[in-house]
Amino acid sequence: MQTPRSLFIVFLFAVHLHLRLLPIVNAAATAPSPANNSDFIRSSCQTTQYPDTCYNSLSSYASVIQQDPGRLALVAITVSLEKAKLVAAYVSNLSREAEPRTGAALHDCLSVFRDAADQMRDSLNQMRTLGGSGESLRFQMSNIQTWMSAALTNEETCTDGFEDVPDGPLKSDVSDRAAKVKEVTSNALALINSYANNIS
Repeated sequence: MQTPRSLFIVFLFAVHLHLRLLPIVNAAATAPSPANNSDFIRSSCQTTQYPDTCYNSLSSYASVIQQDPGRLALVAITVSLEKAKLVAAYVSNLSREAEPRTGAALHDCLSVFRDAADQMRDSLNQMRTLGGSGESLRFQMSNIQTWMSAALTNEETCTDGFEDVPDGPLKSDVSDRAAKVKEVTSNALALINSYANNIS
């Protein structure tokens, strides 16, 4: 038969165990589920011009983004930058062996894609160091919006430069690659705008 003292010790142990487990239980209860994270991205992407492209390009980062619109915008910029860099590298390789008219269009495309990548880097750096409030925060967000908008314009300039180039596999390939980068950049800008509107 247990004595009052032994019962009291058992009681204290139970309380101690409960208090130790409480943070773990609470964390598990409040942590966003993967399904909710994906739903957040899908819902946010509905505000963009290319929602399917948006979701497909960002859904693999759901565990990083969770349900944070700031992280969503930051990841969208990162994805756009990486795709722009890939196209720039691809066009750079093509331009070395192209005939003069195509070579000139490729050189111009390379130049504007490099400019676009620089503008996205500026946006990314600003997004990573966002701080303050009021006018200061709005100014920082305005910079990000301006740079991303300029990047999108540069990407459009690339395909415009191919108008005088004869149709063919190379023209089609470069135009398709540039168009895909324009889609993710347009989506990133839409997500940035949405975030800016909510924090203003």
